Amino acid sequence: MKKTLLNIFYIFFPLIVGLLVSILTSGSFDLNELNQPPLTPPGILFPIVWTILYLLIGISYYLYKKNTYTEKTEIIIYYTQLLVNALWTIIFFTLKLRFFSIIWILILVILIYTLITLFLQKYKLSAYLLIPYLIWCIFATYLTIGIYLLN
Repeated sequence: MKKTLLNIFYIFFPLIVGLLVSILTSGSFDLNELNQPPLTPPGILFPIVWTILYLLIGISYYLYKKNTYTEKTEIIIYYTQLLVNALWTIIFFTLKLRFFSIIWILILVILIYTLITLFLQKYKLSAYLLIPYLIWCIFATYLTIGIYLLN
């Protein structure tokens, strides 16, 4: 029973973090008021994509923990990238520090890439599950830079 709850925690923790950040920042979303770069998707797409990505992140970590011996480095990188991800939303939307949010999201991209590299060494499927997250965050970096430059 305890192990089952822990497995559920691993899978759903990123989704819970994302949901909490969304609730905390819900009144500060101002994308509709900003000039958008080309290729900006409709706003409705963001919660759908992030829900899928958070589940993939959780499943990736769950499978990694289940199938390998997890080193302290992987644990630190995993939870750090979740924290950096959560704080980006606050930095960009609530604090409206657009330039700093570019630097912050670049840190996130580096952390995700590092995590994928670490996971590849021991359990490839976990690494592959993180690739959509990396791609989306690279795209989000483009959007962040575009919004900064256009506003």
